Amino acid sequence: MSTGTVRIHRVLRASPEKVYRAFLHPEALAKWLPPYGFVCKVAHMDARVGGSFRMAFENFGTGSSHFFGGEYLELVPFERIVYTDKFDDPNLPGQMTVTVTLKEVLCGTELTVVQEGIPEVIPVEMCYLGWQESIAQLLTLVEPNIPG
Repeated sequence: MSTGTVRIHRVLRASPEKVYRAFLHPEALAKWLPPYGFVCKVAHMDARVGGSFRMAFENFGTGSSHFFGGEYLELVPFERIVYTDKFDDPNLPGQMTVTVTLKEVLCGTELTVVQEGIPEVIPVEMCYLGWQESIAQLLTLVEPNIPG
C-alpha cells in the first residue's frame, strides 16, 4: 500500500532553466539524485511527456542495487515536472508521483518537490532525509557559475 508523502522546499542560487535541466539530463541526474552512499546508473531516459526513464541506485558499501522507473506526465519548461516512480522490487509496491515546481525568485529559483504514494514499508522520514541529501548535491551542481 502506498501512503507516505514528502514535501521539500528550498531556494537555490541558480536559474530555473539550470535547475530544470538538472532534473532531465541523465548524467546530471546521476550526479546529484542518489542519497549519500549511493551511486546512480541511468539505463534509459526519454524526457518528454509520455516518455519513460529507468535507473538504479547502488549502495556503494554493499554493492546491492534497487531499480526503479516511471513515466513523465507533465513537463512545463523551467516551471514544472511531474513524473511517476515505481520500484521493480515487489516488496516496495505501488506507484509514486513526484511533482517538481520551479519558481523564479530574486536570488534564483524556489524549488518545491512533493513525492506522494511512498510505499508503507519505507519510513517517510528516511525518504525526507534522502531528498535533503539529494538537494544538497543538486546545489553543488547548479549553483556554481563557471565561465565557458
